[in-house]
Amino acid sequence: MDRPLGLLAELTYSCPLSCPYCSNPLNLADYRDELTTAEWQRVLGEAQELGVLQLHLSGGEPLQRRDVVEIVKTANGLGLYTNLITSAIGLSRRRAEQLRVAGLDHVQISIQSDEPAVSDRIAGTPSFERKVEAARVVKELGWPLTLNVVLHQQNIDRVADLVELAEEMAADRLELANTQYYGWALRNRDALLPNKAQLERAETVVRAARERLVGRMDVTYVLPDYYSQYPKPCMGGWGRRQLTVTPSGDALPCPAAHVLPLPRVNVRKDSLAWIWAESPLFQRFRGTDWMPEPCRSCGRREIDFGGCRCQAFLLTGDAARTDPVCHLSPDHDIVVATVQAANEEKGPSEEALVPRPHRGRTL
Repeated sequence: MDRPLGLLAELTYSCPLSCPYCSNPLNLADYRDELTTAEWQRVLGEAQELGVLQLHLSGGEPLQRRDVVEIVKTANGLGLYTNLITSAIGLSRRRAEQLRVAGLDHVQISIQSDEPAVSDRIAGTPSFERKVEAARVVKELGWPLTLNVVLHQQNIDRVADLVELAEEMAADRLELANTQYYGWALRNRDALLPNKAQLERAETVVRAARERLVGRMDVTYVLPDYYSQYPKPCMGGWGRRQLTVTPSGDALPCPAAHVLPLPRVNVRKDSLAWIWAESPLFQRFRGTDWMPEPCRSCGRREIDFGGCRCQAFLLTGDAARTDPVCHLSPDHDIVVATVQAANEEKGPSEEALVPRPHRGRTL
């Protein structure tokens, strides 16, 4: 059995933004009993002993936790590479300097659009200028900077301008990731899923940007699952290389697995080592023995591992089904119908988007 390389620590689901594509759970109220500082410190120690090398601090907005500097300091002391995944709201120069001293290694800032008004509308609050200023501080303090843009019907036609913005910010890496349809994104799928023409235009721009910026900026482009022939190898395989811990301590093989009707495990009750190696949740879809046909006989079974278990459940009601994204899946017609609808319509108005509810600071 492999050891996990990365831990996604979702410190809190509190967030000042209301992005309609957020993958956080719909039932945010179930996660108010957040792990304490001491509990997170214990989890990080167990993660390091288990073999984890990279710690990704996320949420919600991790800067909503007043103890985030202390958590980073603990991780640094354990020798973990730390990455802050943030909206940048709350990343003042003073807070940034504290995180630098604590040993934070990398900062990833989300950008909703290159146009201030559009960015603020998608985020649900005035935030664009604060993001630009935070990115400037990140570079001044010597951190590597990743800009992450979730692409969808409302902003994908701005890819060229987003690349230009990333250049202006001197980003080291630009991640252009089409929306993955979990949480609030699934609820808003009809208003978010781009059509094929939009995708083709975006891909042309990205290819040109990659060639032009080689050696200066790493440009990553993530296709939407619904337009792929084969599903993505979710998290590199179920319970194989990554794990997630939610604000309330639930341990998951992937960030979206809270939707699955499987027995939960929690770091307040069990050690991370037992959860990883022995818990029924992490064993359930590990490897290939669980697979139905056509996955069981497929030559790709150890490449994509049957696709995403959460996506299979959300689209078919059965987490053990072949991911409907795969063109070989008996349920592929579900995805075909969704894509067909996206290409037949001009696209719903922006008012059709249901924003993620705003939650303020808890700790």
